[in-house]
Amino acid sequence: MSFSHDDFLKALDQHDFSFEVNQTVVGKVASYGNDGAYIDIGGKSAALLPLREVSLGADQKLEELLPVNTEREFLIIRAQDENGQITLSLKQLEIKAFWAQLQAFESGQTLKVRVNGTNKGGLTANVKGIKAFIPRSHVVQRENIEELVGQLMTVSILEVDPDRKKLVLSQRQAQRAQRMTELVIGQLVSGKVADLRPFGAFVDLGGVSALLHINNISQKYVASVNSVLPVGTVLKAVILDLDEARGRISLSTSVLENRPGEMLDAFEAVMAEAEQRVVTQQQQKAETAEEPEVEAETLKTAEAPPEPEAKAAPEKATVVTAAPTAAPVIALLKAPKPQPH
Repeated sequence: MSFSHDDFLKALDQHDFSFEVNQTVVGKVASYGNDGAYIDIGGKSAALLPLREVSLGADQKLEELLPVNTEREFLIIRAQDENGQITLSLKQLEIKAFWAQLQAFESGQTLKVRVNGTNKGGLTANVKGIKAFIPRSHVVQRENIEELVGQLMTVSILEVDPDRKKLVLSQRQAQRAQRMTELVIGQLVSGKVADLRPFGAFVDLGGVSALLHINNISQKYVASVNSVLPVGTVLKAVILDLDEARGRISLSTSVLENRPGEMLDAFEAVMAEAEQRVVTQQQQKAETAEEPEVEAETLKTAEAPPEPEAKAAPEKATVVTAAPTAAPVIALLKAPKPQPH
Protein backbone atom coordinates (compact mmCIF):
# COMPACT_ATOMS: atom_id res chain seq x y z
CA MET A 1 0.00 0.00 0.00
CA SER A 2 1.50 3.32 -1.10
CA PHE A 3 1.38 6.57 0.93
CA SER A 4 1.22 9.59 -1.40
CA HIS A 5 2.16 13.20 -0.70
CA ASP A 6 -1.54 14.12 -0.60
CA ASP A 7 -2.10 11.42 2.01
CA PHE A 8 0.74 12.95 4.03
CA LEU A 9 -0.85 16.44 3.89
CA LYS A 10 -4.20 15.03 4.93
CA ALA A 11 -2.53 13.32 7.90
CA LEU A 12 -1.02 16.65 8.86
CA ASP A 13 -4.40 18.36 8.65
CA GLN A 14 -5.85 15.81 11.04
CA HIS A 15 -3.10 16.45 13.59
CA ASP A 16 -3.51 19.32 16.05
CA PHE A 17 -0.14 20.91 16.70
CA SER A 18 -1.57 23.60 19.06
CA PHE A 19 0.98 26.25 18.17
CA GLU A 20 0.16 29.53 19.91
CA VAL A 21 1.71 32.98 20.10
CA ASN A 22 4.11 33.37 23.11
CA GLN A 23 4.54 29.62 23.22
CA THR A 24 8.10 28.30 23.57
CA VAL A 25 8.89 25.45 21.18
CA VAL A 26 11.91 23.32 20.38
CA GLY A 27 13.07 23.44 16.77
CA LYS A 28 15.95 22.43 14.53
CA VAL A 29 17.63 24.71 12.00
CA ALA A 30 16.77 23.31 8.55
CA SER A 31 18.03 25.87 6.02
CA TYR A 32 18.67 29.57 5.32
CA GLY A 33 17.07 32.16 3.11
CA ASN A 34 17.44 35.84 2.30
CA ASP A 35 14.91 36.69 4.99
CA GLY A 36 16.32 34.49 7.77
CA ALA A 37 16.51 30.88 8.87
CA TYR A 38 13.93 28.14 8.43
CA ILE A 39 13.27 26.07 11.54
CA ASP A 40 11.64 22.64 11.70
CA ILE A 41 9.25 22.64 14.66
CA GLY A 42 7.12 19.75 13.43
CA GLY A 43 4.50 21.86 11.69
CA LYS A 44 3.05 21.74 8.18
CA SER A 45 5.92 23.85 6.93
CA ALA A 46 9.15 25.13 8.33
CA ALA A 47 8.80 28.13 10.65
CA LEU A 48 10.60 31.38 9.80
CA LEU A 49 13.17 33.02 12.07
CA PRO A 50 13.56 36.54 10.58
CA LEU A 51 17.00 38.12 10.66
CA ARG A 52 15.75 40.93 12.93
CA GLU A 53 14.63 38.32 15.48
CA VAL A 54 17.83 36.28 15.56
CA SER A 55 19.47 37.62 18.74
CA LEU A 56 20.23 40.66 20.85
CA GLY A 57 23.36 42.40 19.64
CA ALA A 58 24.41 39.48 17.45
CA ASP A 59 27.50 40.34 15.42
CA GLN A 60 28.00 36.87 13.90
CA LYS A 61 26.78 35.57 10.60
CA LEU A 62 23.53 33.63 10.78
CA GLU A 63 25.25 30.43 9.63
CA GLU A 64 27.82 30.76 12.46
CA LEU A 65 25.28 31.62 15.13
CA LEU A 66 22.82 28.90 14.12
CA PRO A 67 24.45 26.09 12.14
CA VAL A 68 22.21 23.64 10.27
CA ASN A 69 20.75 20.93 12.56
CA THR A 70 21.23 23.11 15.67
CA GLU A 71 18.39 22.32 18.03
CA ARG A 72 17.19 24.84 20.61
CA GLU A 73 14.19 26.74 21.96
CA PHE A 74 12.37 29.49 20.06
CA LEU A 75 9.45 31.76 20.88
CA ILE A 76 6.41 31.93 18.61
CA ILE A 77 5.66 35.59 17.89
CA ARG A 78 3.19 35.19 15.00
CA ALA A 79 0.60 32.50 14.30
CA GLN A 80 0.37 30.50 11.08
CA ASP A 81 -0.22 32.50 7.92
CA GLU A 82 -2.20 31.31 4.90
CA ASN A 83 0.72 29.04 3.97
CA GLY A 84 0.84 27.50 7.43
CA GLN A 85 4.11 29.24 8.27
CA ILE A 86 4.81 30.34 11.86
CA THR A 87 7.18 33.20 12.76
CA LEU A 88 9.72 32.64 15.51
CA SER A 89 12.09 34.77 17.57
CA LEU A 90 15.24 34.18 19.55
CA LYS A 91 15.54 37.84 20.50
CA GLN A 92 12.14 37.94 22.18
CA LEU A 93 12.98 34.76 24.06
CA GLU A 94 16.14 36.42 25.38
CA ILE A 95 14.16 39.52 26.35
CA LYS A 96 11.62 37.34 28.16
CA ALA A 97 14.44 35.71 30.11
CA PHE A 98 15.91 39.12 30.94
CA TRP A 99 12.58 40.31 32.35
CA ALA A 100 12.78 37.36 34.74
CA GLN A 101 16.32 38.38 35.72
CA LEU A 102 15.19 41.95 36.41
CA GLN A 103 12.38 40.68 38.64
CA ALA A 104 14.95 38.74 40.65
CA PHE A 105 17.13 41.82 41.28
CA GLU A 106 17.75 42.43 44.98
CA SER A 107 17.54 45.76 46.76
CA GLY A 108 20.67 47.80 46.13
CA GLN A 109 21.68 45.80 43.04
CA THR A 110 22.56 47.99 40.07
CA LEU A 111 23.04 47.73 36.31
CA LYS A 112 24.46 49.93 33.57
CA VAL A 113 22.27 51.34 30.81
CA ARG A 114 22.87 53.73 27.93
CA VAL A 115 20.57 56.74 27.73
CA ASN A 116 19.03 56.98 24.26
CA GLY A 117 16.53 59.82 24.57
CA THR A 118 14.50 62.26 26.65
CA ASN A 119 10.83 63.02 27.13
CA LYS A 120 8.76 65.40 29.22
CA GLY A 121 9.14 63.25 32.34
CA GLY A 122 12.81 62.27 32.16
CA LEU A 123 15.13 59.95 30.25
CA THR A 124 14.67 56.81 28.18
CA ALA A 125 17.11 53.95 27.83
CA ASN A 126 17.39 50.57 26.13
CA VAL A 127 18.19 47.65 28.41
CA LYS A 128 18.87 44.57 26.27
CA GLY A 129 15.94 45.27 24.03
CA ILE A 130 13.66 46.53 26.81
CA LYS A 131 12.58 50.17 26.80
CA ALA A 132 13.22 51.75 30.20
CA PHE A 133 12.25 55.07 31.76
CA ILE A 134 14.25 57.15 34.28
CA PRO A 135 12.12 59.90 35.90
CA ARG A 136 13.73 63.34 36.06
CA SER A 137 13.36 63.26 39.85
CA HIS A 138 15.59 60.18 39.92
CA VAL A 139 18.37 61.69 37.80
CA VAL A 140 21.32 63.18 39.68
CA GLN A 141 21.76 65.97 37.11
CA ARG A 142 18.20 67.23 36.84
CA GLU A 143 19.01 70.27 34.70
CA ASN A 144 19.95 69.99 31.01
CA ILE A 145 19.21 66.26 30.92
CA GLU A 146 19.59 66.36 27.12
CA GLU A 147 23.35 66.33 27.73
CA LEU A 148 23.03 62.82 29.17
CA VAL A 149 21.84 61.23 25.92
CA GLY A 150 24.39 58.67 24.75
CA GLN A 151 26.00 58.31 28.16
CA LEU A 152 26.28 55.14 30.24
CA MET A 153 24.46 55.42 33.56
CA THR A 154 24.49 53.22 36.66
CA VAL A 155 20.93 52.69 37.87
CA SER A 156 18.82 50.58 40.19
CA ILE A 157 15.28 49.32 39.64
CA LEU A 158 12.25 51.23 40.90
CA GLU A 159 9.57 49.18 39.16
CA VAL A 160 9.55 46.15 36.89
CA ASP A 161 6.35 44.78 35.31
CA PRO A 162 6.79 42.36 32.36
CA ASP A 163 3.04 42.14 31.71
CA ARG A 164 2.78 45.90 31.18
CA LYS A 165 6.28 46.05 29.67
CA LYS A 166 7.15 48.66 32.27
CA LEU A 167 10.68 49.21 33.55
CA VAL A 168 11.39 52.27 35.72
CA LEU A 169 14.95 53.00 36.86
CA SER A 170 16.69 55.38 39.27
CA GLN A 171 20.17 56.87 39.07
CA ARG A 172 19.80 58.65 42.43
CA GLN A 173 18.84 55.44 44.22
CA ALA A 174 21.82 53.60 42.72
CA GLN A 175 24.17 56.40 43.74
CA ARG A 176 22.68 56.40 47.25
CA ALA A 177 23.20 52.65 47.59
CA GLN A 178 26.82 52.97 46.46
CA ARG A 179 27.46 55.92 48.79
CA MET A 180 25.99 54.06 51.76
CA THR A 181 28.57 51.30 51.37
CA GLU A 182 31.33 53.90 51.74
CA LEU A 183 30.12 55.25 55.09
CA VAL A 184 30.68 53.98 58.65
CA ILE A 185 29.60 55.14 62.09
CA GLY A 186 32.15 57.55 63.58
CA GLN A 187 33.38 58.75 60.18
CA LEU A 188 33.94 62.46 59.62
CA VAL A 189 32.13 63.58 56.46
CA SER A 190 31.72 66.83 54.55
CA GLY A 191 28.47 68.08 53.10
CA LYS A 192 26.21 71.01 52.33
CA VAL A 193 22.97 71.95 54.03
CA ALA A 194 20.29 71.31 51.40
CA ASP A 195 17.07 71.77 53.35
CA LEU A 196 15.85 72.85 56.79
CA ARG A 197 13.09 71.62 59.04
CA PRO A 198 12.15 72.72 62.57
CA PHE A 199 13.72 69.51 63.89
CA GLY A 200 17.03 69.76 62.01
CA ALA A 201 18.98 70.18 58.79
CA PHE A 202 19.21 67.80 55.84
CA VAL A 203 22.78 67.62 54.60
CA ASP A 204 23.79 66.47 51.11
CA LEU A 205 26.80 64.17 51.41
CA GLY A 206 27.26 63.82 47.68
CA GLY A 207 24.41 61.66 46.44
CA VAL A 208 22.93 60.78 49.80
CA SER A 209 21.02 62.89 52.32
CA ALA A 210 21.72 62.84 56.07
CA LEU A 211 19.91 64.42 59.02
CA LEU A 212 21.66 66.69 61.51
CA HIS A 213 19.06 66.85 64.29
CA ILE A 214 18.72 70.13 66.17
CA ASN A 215 19.73 68.38 69.42
CA ASN A 216 22.97 67.18 67.79
CA ILE A 217 24.13 70.56 66.48
CA SER A 218 25.60 71.77 69.78
CA GLN A 219 25.93 70.76 73.40
CA LYS A 220 24.17 74.04 74.13
CA TYR A 221 20.49 74.66 73.41
CA VAL A 222 19.77 75.71 69.80
CA ALA A 223 16.60 77.75 69.38
CA SER A 224 16.55 77.84 65.57
CA VAL A 225 18.33 75.66 63.00
CA ASN A 226 18.34 78.46 60.43
CA SER A 227 20.18 80.79 62.79
CA VAL A 228 23.11 78.39 62.95
CA LEU A 229 23.05 76.47 59.65
CA PRO A 230 21.27 78.29 56.82
CA VAL A 231 20.74 76.47 53.52
CA GLY A 232 23.99 76.30 51.56
CA THR A 233 26.25 76.05 54.62
CA VAL A 234 29.22 73.75 54.01
CA LEU A 235 30.08 71.77 57.12
CA LYS A 236 31.83 68.76 58.56
CA ALA A 237 30.06 66.32 60.87
CA VAL A 238 30.46 62.89 62.42
CA ILE A 239 28.18 59.99 61.45
CA LEU A 240 26.24 59.17 64.59
CA ASP A 241 24.00 56.41 63.23
CA LEU A 242 23.64 54.52 59.95
CA ASP A 243 20.68 52.46 58.74
CA GLU A 244 21.56 51.01 55.33
CA ALA A 245 18.29 49.10 54.99
CA ARG A 246 16.21 52.28 55.36
CA GLY A 247 18.80 54.58 53.80
CA ARG A 248 18.98 56.84 56.86
CA ILE A 249 22.04 58.63 58.20
CA SER A 250 22.24 60.67 61.41
CA LEU A 251 24.96 63.29 61.92
CA SER A 252 26.41 65.21 64.85
CA THR A 253 28.51 68.37 65.10
CA SER A 254 28.13 68.63 68.87
CA VAL A 255 30.75 65.88 69.30
CA LEU A 256 33.27 68.19 67.65
CA GLU A 257 32.88 70.86 70.34
CA ASN A 258 35.52 71.35 73.03
CA ARG A 259 32.99 73.26 75.10
CA PRO A 260 29.20 73.71 75.01
CA GLY A 261 28.08 76.31 72.49
CA GLU A 262 31.27 76.36 70.42
CA MET A 263 29.30 75.57 67.26
CA LEU A 264 27.25 78.69 67.90
CA ASP A 265 29.99 81.24 68.56
CA ALA A 266 33.07 79.67 66.91
CA PHE A 267 31.70 77.69 63.95
CA GLU A 268 34.68 78.37 61.64
CA ALA A 269 37.18 77.23 64.27
CA VAL A 270 35.29 73.99 64.90
CA MET A 271 35.17 73.23 61.17
CA ALA A 272 38.85 74.10 60.63
CA GLU A 273 39.94 71.78 63.44
CA ALA A 274 37.37 69.02 62.82
CA GLU A 275 39.83 66.40 61.50
CA GLN A 276 42.30 66.91 64.34
CA ARG A 277 39.56 66.89 66.95
CA VAL A 278 38.23 63.57 65.71
CA VAL A 279 41.74 62.07 65.74
CA THR A 280 42.33 63.36 69.27
CA GLN A 281 39.02 62.00 70.51
CA GLN A 282 39.72 58.61 68.96
CA GLN A 283 43.13 58.49 70.64
CA GLN A 284 41.65 59.48 74.02
CA LYS A 285 38.93 56.88 73.62
CA ALA A 286 41.50 54.18 72.81
CA GLU A 287 43.61 55.16 75.83
CA THR A 288 40.57 55.12 78.10
CA ALA A 289 39.65 51.64 76.85
CA GLU A 290 43.17 50.36 77.64
CA GLU A 291 43.30 51.68 81.22
CA PRO A 292 41.08 48.99 82.82
CA GLU A 293 43.30 46.28 81.29
CA VAL A 294 46.44 47.89 82.78
CA GLU A 295 44.79 48.25 86.19
CA ALA A 296 43.56 44.65 86.10
CA GLU A 297 47.04 43.40 85.28
CA THR A 298 48.53 45.48 88.11
CA LEU A 299 45.93 44.14 90.54
CA LYS A 300 46.58 40.57 89.45
CA THR A 301 50.33 41.01 89.98
CA ALA A 302 49.79 42.59 93.40
CA GLU A 303 47.54 39.72 94.55
CA ALA A 304 49.97 36.99 93.47
CA PRO A 305 51.87 35.55 96.51
CA PRO A 306 55.61 36.22 96.43
CA GLU A 307 57.83 33.27 95.65
CA PRO A 308 59.84 32.13 98.68
CA GLU A 309 63.51 33.02 98.59
CA ALA A 310 66.19 31.38 100.66
CA LYS A 311 67.79 33.71 103.18
CA ALA A 312 66.46 36.81 101.51
CA ALA A 313 67.68 39.96 103.16
CA PRO A 314 64.93 42.38 104.19
CA GLU A 315 64.61 45.38 101.95
CA LYS A 316 62.75 48.64 102.29
CA ALA A 317 59.44 48.51 100.43
CA THR A 318 59.02 50.81 97.45
CA VAL A 319 55.62 52.45 97.08
CA VAL A 320 54.46 53.04 93.49
CA THR A 321 51.73 55.60 93.05
CA ALA A 322 49.49 55.00 90.04
CA ALA A 323 48.92 57.90 87.68
CA PRO A 324 45.49 59.50 88.06
CA THR A 325 42.85 58.34 85.61
CA ALA A 326 42.42 60.63 82.63
CA ALA A 327 39.44 62.97 82.77
CA PRO A 328 36.34 61.84 80.84
CA VAL A 329 36.29 62.86 77.17
CA ILE A 330 33.39 63.43 74.77
CA ALA A 331 32.36 60.06 73.36
CA LEU A 332 32.80 60.12 69.61
CA LEU A 333 29.63 58.18 68.86
CA LYS A 334 27.35 59.57 71.54
CA ALA A 335 26.29 63.16 71.31
CA PRO A 336 25.96 64.86 74.73
CA LYS A 337 22.61 66.34 75.61
CA PRO A 338 22.35 70.08 74.89
CA GLN A 339 22.36 72.27 77.98
CA PRO A 340 19.18 74.24 78.67
CA HIS A 341 19.37 77.91 77.87
